[in-house]
Amino acid sequence: MAFSELNERERQVLEAVIQAYVATAEPAGSRVLSRRFALGVSPATIRNTMSDLEEKGFLYHPHTSAGRIPTDKAYRVYVDSLMRIESISAQEREQLAAQISAGGSAIEAILRCAAQSLGVLTQELGIALGPRLDRAILQRIELVRVSAERILMVLTLGGGAVRTIFVEVPGTIADEALAEVTVVLNERLSGLTLDEVRTSLGARLRDVPGSVNATALLNIFVQEGEQVFARAVSPSDSVVLGQASLLAEQPEFSTGERMRQLIELTERRQELTTLLQSRGGVPGLSITIGNEHTDPGLDAFTVVTAEYQAGSLSGVIGVIGPTRMPYHKIVSIVSHTSQLVTELLS
Repeated sequence: MAFSELNERERQVLEAVIQAYVATAEPAGSRVLSRRFALGVSPATIRNTMSDLEEKGFLYHPHTSAGRIPTDKAYRVYVDSLMRIESISAQEREQLAAQISAGGSAIEAILRCAAQSLGVLTQELGIALGPRLDRAILQRIELVRVSAERILMVLTLGGGAVRTIFVEVPGTIADEALAEVTVVLNERLSGLTLDEVRTSLGARLRDVPGSVNATALLNIFVQEGEQVFARAVSPSDSVVLGQASLLAEQPEFSTGERMRQLIELTERRQELTTLLQSRGGVPGLSITIGNEHTDPGLDAFTVVTAEYQAGSLSGVIGVIGPTRMPYHKIVSIVSHTSQLVTELLS
């Protein structure tokens, strides 16, 4: 473990460098650290300790500056072992509660308000992922004719969520057949999770007695049901982003190249969906820093998320920002927001 590589003085100096750099966005020099922090040693000793930390991969020199900047490895040690978490204030609690509840009771509205509020409060990019629907309980199915060759399947799920899917059919299906198949689907599938429906639909619908037209429609579900319900489970367009303009004001994005990275990040919604999906089902906070991400496009960013609950469902909410972020404040704000969203969705 990286923490064990450090002696007590190195830990104190490393923490001071990180705090100074997070506050100023400027490389930290030994004289600045000596003035700002009660380290109990001379600037020369601090300078030597910083040199040792650089050799161990915790700090680096930007260009010809005399100061040093923390590496991803340094931030990881700070988050895991050195950070003293700052509790969220009463004013921040009230602000979050008022803003998030202002959107109403719909999941989408709550997540949108939560992501925006997180961004404003942390000055990072708020981000949220809608609940995972593979574990949602199917309560009711309705089949609605849209056209001669298209049916709308409306799924009512536990917790009040609704999912709609278009199903293509070869030719007109009689109203009586639609009603008959609706009854069969509800009898055989209600009470199951969407994942159970998706993986066992064919077996549950085989050998169902019925009219010729009803049997033809049921065969479509038997043959294509897994793909149909895979679309129901898919969280397409469920990533919610706050205001990227808040993040753009930070010093890291003052150059054209870094601003381009930020814009590209906000446009890669499928990659962000995959990222947040991978963090679902993880209790507590998840923090990934810089090159810890498998996606090179996130090398300059830190992602801090927490899981929220919506009845039997769960999703993820948090922030994305540069690796230079006030972790000691952000982790408590993200954690509290996830709890608040859970309360509002219960």
